[in-house]
Amino acid sequence: MQGYHSKRILVTGGAGFLGSHLCQRLLDDGHEVICLDNYFTGTKDNIRQLLRNDHFELLRHDVTFPLYIEIDEIYNLACPASPIHYQHDPVQTTKTSVHGAINMLGLAKRVRAGIMQASTSEVYGDPAIHPQPESYWGNVNPNGVRSCYDEGKRCAETLFFDYRRQHGMNIKVARIFNTYGPRMHPNDGRVVSNFIVQALRGEPITIYGDGSQSRSFCYVEEMIDGFVRLMATDDDFTGPVNLGNPHEFTILELAEKIVAMTGSKSEFIFEPLPHDDPTQRQPDIRLAKEVLNWEPVIQLEEGLVKTIAYFADLLKQ
Repeated sequence: MQGYHSKRILVTGGAGFLGSHLCQRLLDDGHEVICLDNYFTGTKDNIRQLLRNDHFELLRHDVTFPLYIEIDEIYNLACPASPIHYQHDPVQTTKTSVHGAINMLGLAKRVRAGIMQASTSEVYGDPAIHPQPESYWGNVNPNGVRSCYDEGKRCAETLFFDYRRQHGMNIKVARIFNTYGPRMHPNDGRVVSNFIVQALRGEPITIYGDGSQSRSFCYVEEMIDGFVRLMATDDDFTGPVNLGNPHEFTILELAEKIVAMTGSKSEFIFEPLPHDDPTQRQPDIRLAKEVLNWEPVIQLEEGLVKTIAYFADLLKQ
């Protein structure tokens, strides 16, 4: 039953990996949810189980075009997030970040809704500071092959804070670090899904560089909880706030762990490191601990068990 404090919430990119989990969480919390997606990387399969819920509404729309609806809150997650997808049409990727932010901020301003921007650890680029605090301005190539995403997200943050300063809007900015779990796209080119699919198929595990570059991996349920906690903060807290698991692993360690957990016979092959690929990525989450009372507790092995099971079922279909 809908609670007294239930809200009507828009989730852009709601049929994607993170978006579909967020839609489920908000419905479980008793809210009405409008899921918006253009299905570039999202899929109806991700939200099929939600279609029977009377409080769930699905809307096919591209955030680069204005939207006129009545809502209480907006989670702006719309944007391809893996290099394979965002480099496929880099101009559209930049438009999604920039025009999408302008359109969703305009909607939030009109209806006086709180709005959260799903930013990214990519705003730090290839960091010269480790781990990365929110105060770090980053080391980003403005005209490289990844710039459409990195600079698009940086510009979106600029727009959010300018709307805040100019119009006094209630904004929140989350900087998302590597997240994994069920409903990841099997062909998105990210290491967790790549390694699991290759291991389950018995194919060679493709490692770029020598595998010494490091990442921190956060399980999807904990990331979504961070979103909800951030949106629930007082209007005077805007972020940006890092959301991610601070436990760091090398890419080679991740590959070895996945091969062991799947019982795969896959061998490792090493390819040249992609252009502008960061060598280190680890969040400083002291602000999230202090303000959101949020800290990941799911260890990598526990999350990988669920993620491997998801892909094993997917590959049987």
